[in-house]
Amino acid sequence: MKRYPAFDPPEYVTWEPDPGLVHAFGETVGRRPARAHVVSTLDESDFLSLYRDLLRTRLHDIGLKRWVRTGVISKAWLGTGEEAVTVGNVRALDPDRDVVSPMIRNAGALHMMGMPLADMFRGYLATADSPSGGRDLHVGDLDTGIIQPISHMGTSVTVVAGVALSFRNRGEDRVAMTWIGDGATKCAATHEGLNLAAVLRLPAVFVIQNNQVALGTRAADHGIGDLHAWPAMYGIEPSICDGNNVLDVYAATHLAVERCRAGDGPAIIVADTFRMGGHATHDEREARETFPPELFTAWGRRDPIGLFERWLLEWGVPAKTLERIETEVTDEMDRAAAEALESKDRVPKPEQALYTGFSEGGPLVGLERRPFATTP
Repeated sequence: MKRYPAFDPPEYVTWEPDPGLVHAFGETVGRRPARAHVVSTLDESDFLSLYRDLLRTRLHDIGLKRWVRTGVISKAWLGTGEEAVTVGNVRALDPDRDVVSPMIRNAGALHMMGMPLADMFRGYLATADSPSGGRDLHVGDLDTGIIQPISHMGTSVTVVAGVALSFRNRGEDRVAMTWIGDGATKCAATHEGLNLAAVLRLPAVFVIQNNQVALGTRAADHGIGDLHAWPAMYGIEPSICDGNNVLDVYAATHLAVERCRAGDGPAIIVADTFRMGGHATHDEREARETFPPELFTAWGRRDPIGLFERWLLEWGVPAKTLERIETEVTDEMDRAAAEALESKDRVPKPEQALYTGFSEGGPLVGLERRPFATTP
């Protein structure tokens, strides 16, 4: 894909495929027969769909960073380098029935679940027509199965455990998913939610997004320990995957979702990756001072989009096909950002701060399309 010197990490600007890493990309899934079988069922259209969503996710972040640099917004929380985690996870779900509670760095889940790209940008503008009505830049949409992110770390785990409990109590064939950062693993709510889900065997998938940093400090400094061993603490079989390999993430998640649908949940997936920027755009310099430059160099060579793109070329996808998709996605993202900017003067009215959506039908009235209504 095209590289953007003004917005990409320097390691991505000069990125060239490492033959050994490209080979390892294909070998990773093959080492686990169950995952290899899942990937073997995919065809070219599936691979290109994954590629398209990876591009959307990266270009959404680049669009936000452009807005920061041009003064449209003051900061943005990006997932550069971690795109394969979100894309691989959500691709294993059924958007018509399942539910996600993404963190702000999992923005790719929004468009994959059905949120318009322009609404994703409007969320940062806090306009009256943004998904949250201008109340919060954390955006969700209950009609498309997206529970709005919560700033308090770990809280989404208990929320998703409760949602999954409702699925089980109603006998619904549905799965709930959320993500947990390194810092959130230290929060009581995380342990309470995981323990409840494990004891009640709920249909929930919890993804520990091991990007090796908690807020702006190294996770290793927090006594977190070996995150690969965490699932076993709750009596759950560990599922470890390469968070920079979208096929490995997808295959691991597909198997986890199947187990949940069969009544053998919950699942905890540990996705090993690395955050190639700061906590937000305001502290990128500090982030680079937190880790030795060699770590950024090593993970920069493992750009999840670059590796997948090179694997696709070696698998037999024509370069012109990938170029066409990138042009289409770039144009799509540019139109979405321009459309969102047309709303920037639509300031919410003061009374819009009062949310009235709970007045009838209960607090989950917005999820009627995925019937949360009480079973008669």
